Amino acid sequence: MADVWGPERRLGCIGAGRMARGVLEGAMLTGKIQAKDVTVSAPSDTNVKIFCDHGCHTTHSNADVLTACKVVILAVKPHIISTVLQEISSLVTCDHVFISLAAGVTLQTLENCLPAGSKVLRMSPNLPCVVQEGAVVVCRGRRAGEQEVAMVKSLFSGCGLCEEVPESYIDIHTGLSGSGVAYVYMFAEALADGAVKMGMPSELSNRIAAQTLLGAAKMLLKTGDHPAKLRSDVCTPGGTTICALHELEKGGLRATVMNAVETATEKARSIGKKQAQ
Repeated sequence: MADVWGPERRLGCIGAGRMARGVLEGAMLTGKIQAKDVTVSAPSDTNVKIFCDHGCHTTHSNADVLTACKVVILAVKPHIISTVLQEISSLVTCDHVFISLAAGVTLQTLENCLPAGSKVLRMSPNLPCVVQEGAVVVCRGRRAGEQEVAMVKSLFSGCGLCEEVPESYIDIHTGLSGSGVAYVYMFAEALADGAVKMGMPSELSNRIAAQTLLGAAKMLLKTGDHPAKLRSDVCTPGGTTICALHELEKGGLRATVMNAVETATEKARSIGKKQAQ
């Protein structure tokens, strides 16, 4: 692999769900790859239609993806990934690089389903990759090296934050960020509903809630301060914020969110254990 991501390279994707759309759109929006150099497979026309509309090549044959592309994203559901890998195994060459998005499916399981020596990486994205504000982590298998990691980071850096981590962090990232997006949406909904209860129109409440979350997130990233410091900066003695935070503490917000991250992480780990059996 002489370059990080050369213009002659083609990218394949087996699976055409929301995560596949998120990472592929992120890569295409930044110009890292052109739609004409992307081939996507899925069983139904419904799933591939959006990729066809973008100008990507689409097919119902997973074998076509391997024939056309040397870098292949595996974006299928965890419970069918072993079947898919067995189906394409005879077509795998030493030049192929596989990037799995399947939650909970370990590098060892992936490598066991492919020919010996196959280059495999796991990548855990989240839904905001669609708007280039995602959080993506990647880990490498035994045969994948620095060049493969650099290629993945180069290709998907347009999706947002992209970091290499140990594999043990992948399932934690699922609980923190993959599922965490839904926690934030629920909090945004509750925030806006509180304003509606107090008399503000719903549409305006939702816009302000979204902007509040966006602004708070940007301050965390730009200042590098611990969330507790920024929270404390908003509070004044006897003021509205400290009284409101007391209500959140009484409702168990902090512990509930920590429990949610733990539960989602354990669920991802249990999926991995089932796949390894």
